[in-house]
Amino acid sequence: MRKIREIMTSDVETCTLLDNVFEVAVKMKEWNVGSIPIVDKDQLVGMITDRDIVIRGIAEKHPPSSKVETVMSDHLVTATPDMSTKDATRLMAEHQIRRLPVVEGDKLVGIVALGDFAVNEMTDEQAQHALSEISEPGSHMQ
Repeated sequence: MRKIREIMTSDVETCTLLDNVFEVAVKMKEWNVGSIPIVDKDQLVGMITDRDIVIRGIAEKHPPSSKVETVMSDHLVTATPDMSTKDATRLMAEHQIRRLPVVEGDKLVGIVALGDFAVNEMTDEQAQHALSEISEPGSHMQ
């Protein structure tokens, strides 16, 4: 069985607590990504998705100069590098998330996205199960 470390992206672009929401949005555009982990001295402290910016930022009338803490998710579901890909897809399905930060202790060491499973030839069944669970309407947001 494959491990997350085999398919994760280890060169992850991040922002810090010193960045504001506008700066995060600009970096998302530059890097062509939909989520950015927020770190404090390499420690993962949050995550901001494009959806967070819309729902928690714009829709709640927070200015673009707002601190990242205003819109970031800080109750994160994470994986470890040695977690099996099967366990990771199950975790993603259970929590209805498409991106999973990978940590050792509290230190961010990578990220795995649902698409990584397909690109890295995980079983179609695993990826399909996770995607179907994530795509189901639910009460979880990320």
